[in-house]
Amino acid sequence: MLQTIKKNVDVLEAMLYFWQATSEREKVAEVFFYDVAKMDAFKIAYDEEFNEESVRKVLSAIKNRELLSSGSKKEKRFWNNNMWMMEDLEYVSLMINPLKKLNLDYLVDILNEKVPQNKYDTLEVVFSPLHLDEYFIKENKLIINFFRVKPSDIDDNVFIGEKELKSYIEEKLIELLK
Repeated sequence: MLQTIKKNVDVLEAMLYFWQATSEREKVAEVFFYDVAKMDAFKIAYDEEFNEESVRKVLSAIKNRELLSSGSKKEKRFWNNNMWMMEDLEYVSLMINPLKKLNLDYLVDILNEKVPQNKYDTLEVVFSPLHLDEYFIKENKLIINFFRVKPSDIDDNVFIGEKELKSYIEEKLIELLK
């Protein structure tokens, strides 16, 4: 029976620092890239095309104001998405702030009712700046690509595609539990 749903935005906090510092042309130490690449929110997304070295290489290229001339499709998308974040930090705030305030406790009872026979007592919803995928599921974790989060024009809601974030998360957690 499901007991808890955790939210993880740790890597977003680190990346927010990177986007701000880099857009203001401040120095970002190379060790930062290695530390970020080792964060769980990235590590769970690694595969043969996108790995720890991919994150380091892309962030280093951005810091040095270099184009990513060689790289996989996922690395190039990751580079492009990060460059987009640095263009409008106010928009980034509109994306991140609702995620920081997001409370998923209300979903525990809903999910236990909809999927009573599930094998997890804890779920984790991870927001991570990724590459191509909108989301993926790995064990008890729902990993949502932060770059797909779209703030509303009229209120504090955020969306992924056309679906409101809370509805989206509920739908994907049901998929995870089945």
